[in-house]
Amino acid sequence: MSTVTRTDTQSPAPQVADSHDLIRVHGARVNNLKDVSVEIPKRRLTVFTGVSGSGKSSLVFGTIAAESQRLINETYSAFVQGFMPTLARPEVDVLDGLTTAIIVDQQRLGADPRSTVGTATDANAMLRILFSRLGQPHIGSPNAFSFNVASVRASGAITVERGAGKTKTQKATFTRTGGMCTRCEGRGAVSDIDLTQLYDDSKSIAEGAFTIPGWKSDSFWTVRVYAESGLLDPDKPIREFTKKEMQNFLYREPTKVKVEGVNLTYEGLIPKIQKSFLSKDREAMQPHIRAFVDRAVTFTTCPECDGTRLSEAARSSKIKGISIADACLMQISDLAEWVRGLDEPSVAPLLAALLGTLDSFVEIGLGYLSLDRPSGTLSGGEAQRVKMIRHLGSSLTDTTYVFDEPTVGLHPHDIQRMNDLLLRLRDKGNTVLVVEHKPQTIAIADHVVDLGPGAGTAGGTVCFEGTVEGLRAGGTVTGRHLDDRATLKEPVRKPTGTLEIRGATRHNLQDVDVDIPLGVLCVVTGVAGSGKSSLIHGSLVHGSGAAESGVVSVDQGAIKGSRRSNPATYTGLLDPIRKAFAKANGVKPALFSANSEGACPTCNGIGVIYTDLAMMAGVATTCEECEGKRFEASVLDHHLGGRDISEVLAMSVTEAEEFFAAGEARTPAAHRILGRLADVGLGYLTLGQPLTTLSGGERQRLKLATHMAEKGGVYVLDEPTTGLHLADVEQLLGLLDRLVDSGKSVIVIEHHQAVMAHADWIIDLGPGAGHDGGRIVFEGTPADLVAARSTLTGEHLAAYVGA
Repeated sequence: MSTVTRTDTQSPAPQVADSHDLIRVHGARVNNLKDVSVEIPKRRLTVFTGVSGSGKSSLVFGTIAAESQRLINETYSAFVQGFMPTLARPEVDVLDGLTTAIIVDQQRLGADPRSTVGTATDANAMLRILFSRLGQPHIGSPNAFSFNVASVRASGAITVERGAGKTKTQKATFTRTGGMCTRCEGRGAVSDIDLTQLYDDSKSIAEGAFTIPGWKSDSFWTVRVYAESGLLDPDKPIREFTKKEMQNFLYREPTKVKVEGVNLTYEGLIPKIQKSFLSKDREAMQPHIRAFVDRAVTFTTCPECDGTRLSEAARSSKIKGISIADACLMQISDLAEWVRGLDEPSVAPLLAALLGTLDSFVEIGLGYLSLDRPSGTLSGGEAQRVKMIRHLGSSLTDTTYVFDEPTVGLHPHDIQRMNDLLLRLRDKGNTVLVVEHKPQTIAIADHVVDLGPGAGTAGGTVCFEGTVEGLRAGGTVTGRHLDDRATLKEPVRKPTGTLEIRGATRHNLQDVDVDIPLGVLCVVTGVAGSGKSSLIHGSLVHGSGAAESGVVSVDQGAIKGSRRSNPATYTGLLDPIRKAFAKANGVKPALFSANSEGACPTCNGIGVIYTDLAMMAGVATTCEECEGKRFEASVLDHHLGGRDISEVLAMSVTEAEEFFAAGEARTPAAHRILGRLADVGLGYLTLGQPLTTLSGGERQRLKLATHMAEKGGVYVLDEPTTGLHLADVEQLLGLLDRLVDSGKSVIVIEHHQAVMAHADWIIDLGPGAGHDGGRIVFEGTPADLVAARSTLTGEHLAAYVGA
């Protein structure tokens, strides 16, 4: 038997397949992109940067990732595609060399009260299976440990069909054991309604006893149903109602009644209030409705399940003395150690999978969370990292990972860990595309694409492509600001008063007492998970004295609005504009609304006509009648300052500010709102741009511009530098200074060292995350923090300012 020995050491001949090492984009025109063409190397880390609104997200998410997802969806059968979101092809001439894209964005996880960190990931599902197998006493299937599943029992007769047209009736019973607490229905909290805020019991219904906003005494659907139902005496003061009348008034089940010959539904006051007010999103309510709900309703921990959401049976089943409620309450890093100590061969694969998920939480810097943390309370950065967890241990390679500012919400101390994760994904053979502003993350890029030079219509072009060193020397806005360093502010302002927080214990806070100074720029900082949001949002914004102190919270939550909503409608700018047009032309203001009488009848004021093609992507074609202008032709004959309403809505904020400042179009009310929009750096937005196209940073600044008109004396901003380019941070600091100088108090939750250096007062939480944090580790001026270097923040700030 002979053996063959290879003596040649030459590498195999190159294959054509190996030549596909670039993602080529030619002629991209999504949103503000101006025929952009770029070549992105595969299996490398590419960072996209540029000023806010320059077109980064349009190129990365709106073009590359969107087309990749659309092409993947097309590989499924038409039947399956019918259940998937339909995606239109982006406006681009050539997209070549795409691989499967996995998008990890900053969209907040659902704020549904039934959603927690455990239910949003696979961890809770695996824990439920674990307890259903090992828990003692055994109480049932995994459903028996779910706070979203109620226990049900049913019995009745069912008819079974037999041959030859015969049927047989037999009794059947059905039971399902769920883990939901019956008192709070799995919410962990019960609402208590203050009846004195709903009505004045010294008056009768006929005398207008109700004090609920919008409940007028002649309202046919609300008040008159109570007055004319026949169940109550409308002329008797409420305090004199009999026991039966009070029961009917407050708790009666829905009952059909006739009022003036019309069939209406009568319902007790408390269930009616719960349906009409408490089932709605608090943030989406009008300010006066929100104030009423805050006055009338208090939420307290459910006394039956003690906030765990679980039934007594679910809490009674334990493994090694730990119930599923105890497990979900643990910090995830501690829970991982407990799972590691379970040695049970019968569930070994499940334990390995659960441990892998929990270890991923720890590795990504979220070990301080607990599985029962409501998902709606996570910050944008935390939500993004929770989504990353399922990709960390993935064996997939040659995929494209797309990240949207993964360092959001991360302290400088934590950014290095995130950088290591991005590099690890790349080193496994993946293409990593990152939209980012932080110099620490730009520095690790293999390839940089800088968009600009400006924002909106002034952006949308590629200013630079190449290495980080090339960017530094390139002279673009990003290159010039890459090494920017803010200096410590001297002197600092003196506080005019304080807001007291006493005994704060929300989440991981350890009985914190702190005085927050007023009349200054106060920055609250600390490593991710140290308790910043719990302190400010839990104790200050939603605390008992928030309304009296005039606290206005401006966060990055999504703005509620459809594609009909735009900056002009959201800020109230359209009202003075409509009135100015109406006055100049002697017609009704409603004509100048695309959502009212002035709307084009063909497209109903949308400007485009949508054609639904079932499982294919819907087609949006410009309305031929109004040519996309959204208004009736007769409305466009009315002018103000030589412009019609559609031309005004097509203006940018900067143009419109000039237009409404003087001459025939002079409108002081509109000019004031436009001035606020320009102040927050949104001068490039067009007045009619749909809100659905705004980025997280733009949304927050739009909210800030709107709130600047309010009387509130204390502004709470949640990481306002999110989505801001290094060059824009300077403008933000100027705005914060102007707010404080105008007599406002500004409290900022922030990690950006430039904002810390510019503060008058810093409150630093820590020293670590989770149960290692939750304490105040420093209070004082930035200069004192740098001098002491006693905390992680102090060390990083000292390094930043070169002290």
